[in-house]
Amino acid sequence: MALEHALLVALSERPAAGLELARRFDRSIGFFWSATHQQIYKVLRRMEDDGWVTAEVQAQTAAPDKRVYTVTDVGTKALADWIATTTPRAGFRSEIAVKMRAASYGDRTALEANLRELVDDHRTRLAHYEGMAARDYPEPTRLEGQELDTYLVLRGGILQETFWIAWITEYLEAHA
Repeated sequence: MALEHALLVALSERPAAGLELARRFDRSIGFFWSATHQQIYKVLRRMEDDGWVTAEVQAQTAAPDKRVYTVTDVGTKALADWIATTTPRAGFRSEIAVKMRAASYGDRTALEANLRELVDDHRTRLAHYEGMAARDYPEPTRLEGQELDTYLVLRGGILQETFWIAWITEYLEAHA
């Protein structure tokens, strides 16, 4: 996936200025596709050059003018074409898994400390996702369309965090 596609998704949900888009990206799509604010601005300029988005300049009183980006018909088609392509099958690729397998050849104590930190991070993220689900989707069985799609991606994040917590905890308990 290219950053362009992630930005097209975010802008399809709601047009935005670069800074607003970067902040929204950090709070949503950024959980599974990361990009710096500089990368986002660079890609937005390229998308505008390619005709995927347009930018309307809006004057502000206490700040510089801002550019609000909107997806064009060309961008909508590019996103639809990308959605229709076959997605490469994901394998289980994890640096921490390789370290866990190699623990007997190095400093297991340091690795286990790192694993405990990872579990804490995953618990924090899980709590965040669960809070978002409870706040934004109190009745998930009533969802449809784009709201259902967004909720199901959030559920994927919840399940992934649950997996990481369970698996790393099992590893740590086995070596206790």
